Amino acid sequence: MVRKMELSGKEKAAVLLISLGPDKSAQIFKHLQEEEIEELTLEIANMRKISPEEKEKVLEEFYQICLAQEYISEGGINYAKEILEKALGAQKAFDIVNKLTASLQVRPFDFVRKADAGQLLNFIQNEHPQTIALILSYLSPQQSGQILSALPQNKQAEVAKRIATMDRTSPEIIKEIENILESKLSSMVTQDYTSAGGIQTIVDLLNSVDRGTEKFIMETLEIEDVELAEEIKKRMFVFEDIAALDSTSIQRFIRDVDNNELAVALKGATEEVQDIIFSNMSKRMAEMIKEDMEFMGPVRLRDVEEAQQKIVNTIRKLEEAGEIVISRGGGDEIIV
Repeated sequence: MVRKMELSGKEKAAVLLISLGPDKSAQIFKHLQEEEIEELTLEIANMRKISPEEKEKVLEEFYQICLAQEYISEGGINYAKEILEKALGAQKAFDIVNKLTASLQVRPFDFVRKADAGQLLNFIQNEHPQTIALILSYLSPQQSGQILSALPQNKQAEVAKRIATMDRTSPEIIKEIENILESKLSSMVTQDYTSAGGIQTIVDLLNSVDRGTEKFIMETLEIEDVELAEEIKKRMFVFEDIAALDSTSIQRFIRDVDNNELAVALKGATEEVQDIIFSNMSKRMAEMIKEDMEFMGPVRLRDVEEAQQKIVNTIRKLEEAGEIVISRGGGDEIIV
């Protein structure tokens, strides 16, 4: 008897999409990258005849994975494993959870991310700054921002600095801290070194705190570590963020920017940013800059990035002087 070949992951995906029909498959394609769509389209086009049994098996596997994902969302991995073991047996439950944890990239402190920021603050505020920094590195920027803003000022800058300079933390340390926090996921930590923290983490976090907290932390870092402070500043507000500025702020920084520099910067800008900037200047000025952009021809990416960074620096200086407002997520005072 010839044994049937096991379907590959792509083949299973193709079978699922065929089974769901064109309308539902089209909705799924909207969430995929171009490369993934091309691969699946090719797989569907080359799909051999699938027996009803194989089709049923793929649909059942998909259904089980969806259920497992829902269980994980409701009560965590251990809860999902317990429910699946009762329904499907230990080995099947193990296989499904393993597939999901690999694709979901379950991170340490998952249970903490569901906790209220105020309650979590009470629990960790007396911990060592390094411990606080590690925990905040795994939370969402909004949740971490709330906690960082509420910490005593003498800890804010210290914690921020430790997040920014954090590179890799051993699994043993993560396990120990998770145990202190009565972790449910300590057994799921991989035996590899886990990346957390870093410059981008603290940038995202500072973008979520109130302006007062950000200002205090940055002023402290400028004294303690000038290079680190400058690196953070470069990433705090990027050129594309101009799209989020109000018209008054855009018109204000345009007055302080050299037109040639603006033309170079806009060569590498998104259409959205270009439209917003052009709509906030006179028609004559917009036409002049568009002509400059057309006549200058191709521009080196390095020159575009330098011009954009100069404009970003101008915006930051104007914000520090209180002349423009950069919207933040951490409860700045509303100006009326």
